[in-house]
Amino acid sequence: MSDPTRQFDIGSLGGTQPPAATKENRRPVAWNSGADLGMLILRLGIGGLFLAHGVQKVFGLWGGRGLGETTTILTGYGFQQASTLSWALGFGELVLGALLVLGLFTPLAAAGLLAVKACAITVKWGGPFFAAEAANAIELDVAMAAGAAALLFVGAGRIALDNGRTWQRRPLPWALLCLVIGAAVALGVLFGLR
Repeated sequence: MSDPTRQFDIGSLGGTQPPAATKENRRPVAWNSGADLGMLILRLGIGGLFLAHGVQKVFGLWGGRGLGETTTILTGYGFQQASTLSWALGFGELVLGALLVLGLFTPLAAAGLLAVKACAITVKWGGPFFAAEAANAIELDVAMAAGAAALLFVGAGRIALDNGRTWQRRPLPWALLCLVIGAAVALGVLFGLR
């Protein structure tokens, strides 16, 4: 017979001792294959868009304007040496977008593309935000900048050519270093060429 005066403890289902620590029994939070697949999809989407924009600017394919019209657009935004800048912008988007797709030098590529979009958002600021309002809206620029920033800080994942590299194992210090480099490039372009 049980003792009717014994104290009932809900945590241990009637026992007098608290349950054993559950932290040791928990599965540790670890990187998983779903995260790797998500990073691959993000890299293909963001990197692919940048690569396509670079092809449009450099070669005029897929409805692109080519280097000539890109130069005219940059001149309209007040940039000096717009022909050199349009060449650097087009090839930069093409090469850095390809690096993101491959998952190679991901922090540097993402920081460079974030710098491109930071400049685009800055020069378009004050105009319409949503693409439904105008063709020159900043909605796509903000979305692509957010994707590049996410890749900058989380890395490429294990389904990438960066797999096992130092910047994948310790992403935050490398992300901060590349962010500083990207910010310096963006500020140099905005204040040195405009």
